[in-house]
Amino acid sequence: MAQIDPDSPVPKYFQLREILLDLIESNELPIGAAIPSERELCQRFGLSRMTVRQAVDHLVSEGRLHRVPGKGTFVARPKIELALQLTSFSDDMRARGLEPGSRDLDRRVVRASAHLARELGIQPGDAVHFIERLRTADGEPLCIERAHIPVALAPDLDAFDLSGRSLYALLESRYGLVLDAGELTIDGGIADPSDADLLKLARGGAVLLLQRRSYAGGACAELGVSTYRADRYQLRTLLEPRRS
Repeated sequence: MAQIDPDSPVPKYFQLREILLDLIESNELPIGAAIPSERELCQRFGLSRMTVRQAVDHLVSEGRLHRVPGKGTFVARPKIELALQLTSFSDDMRARGLEPGSRDLDRRVVRASAHLARELGIQPGDAVHFIERLRTADGEPLCIERAHIPVALAPDLDAFDLSGRSLYALLESRYGLVLDAGELTIDGGIADPSDADLLKLARGGAVLLLQRRSYAGGACAELGVSTYRADRYQLRTLLEPRRS
């Protein structure tokens, strides 16, 4: 096992962070395993408790470890990379080897407000499906999806059971709506109490808020707002060199 180099310019807490990360990524500390206690880490690496705690705190904030009060600190499941592409939640989870699921929270037809009408490119007062679902992967709640779809594009959509079903697949097979373009905005936020309970987050837990407009043949077919658990998701994108 690597040791702390007291002569290195790299801070000792960061060296310990790297050692623990290596143990996690080499599977010497597998998912769900308890890491050694602070006292053990202090003794093993000749560090102060403050230094050890700083290293562990960093890994907790990064989502690599999680604390269970009264039990210890454990290796967390890896975060899921948020797909920055027009794909359904169901297809994305299956591509990762996870079983998607859903639970209806609310299904109704509403009249478009002026704001909603502008976003969807329809007239104020037009009928719109509102669909609110809790989405899961292998039974774990990951996000809450809230979608608005013009009734004119999917007249009897409210008659279909969406439990465990891809909304996008239904729109394509039933109504010929192939979502071929979209716009996505991502913000950070704090879960409100009801969302936190559904997502099994602590009150005040962090979330990622995704607002998207999805198009089919140039027409806006969906306005969606999804609330994702920030402790289970991360964003990754490619950086390209700036061209003058």
